[in-house]
Amino acid sequence: MAETAYVPRLRAEYDRKIKSMLTEKFGYSNVMQVPRLDKVVLNMGVGEAVNDRKKAETAAADLSLIAGQKAVVTYSKGAIATFKLRENQPIGCKVTLRKARMYEFIDRLVNVALPRVRDFRGLNPKSFDGRGNYSLGIKEHIIFPEIDFDKAGESWGMDITVCTTARTDDEARALLTAFNFPFRQ
Repeated sequence: MAETAYVPRLRAEYDRKIKSMLTEKFGYSNVMQVPRLDKVVLNMGVGEAVNDRKKAETAAADLSLIAGQKAVVTYSKGAIATFKLRENQPIGCKVTLRKARMYEFIDRLVNVALPRVRDFRGLNPKSFDGRGNYSLGIKEHIIFPEIDFDKAGESWGMDITVCTTARTDDEARALLTAFNFPFRQ
């Protein structure tokens, strides 16, 4: 008896509805032309890690909880005297999500985390890079349900970059809107 592979809810919806909707809207002649999600990169810059080495490790642990995958601590490339920064000092952490974990994360981001942001008025529809990738910043990482609000000593901001295979911003915007990204009007 073969074990069935787990398919995330958003991936199933993409295969079922979104692919055909995008093909109809943009008139693709080939199935491989239809834009799809490629990866999601989460990045957390921790400036206070210059003074306290543990803060970068704490941030990496929190990011690992949010992503469901181990985060990598990032180190400075060069020394900057004005920031009291030396070369090879831990200054943040990052994680790249692909396939099932990526769809699960986007599902949680759109349906759970973003509605918990205070004074949330929607995502900026102009934050595309011209090649179909979308970036957004979050001021507090404690909006994710995996982070215990009481145990979190500090709240750090984070960057989320959604990379798609879309060639233009319009195609990427249509794809992310189909995934229920709450863009401002």
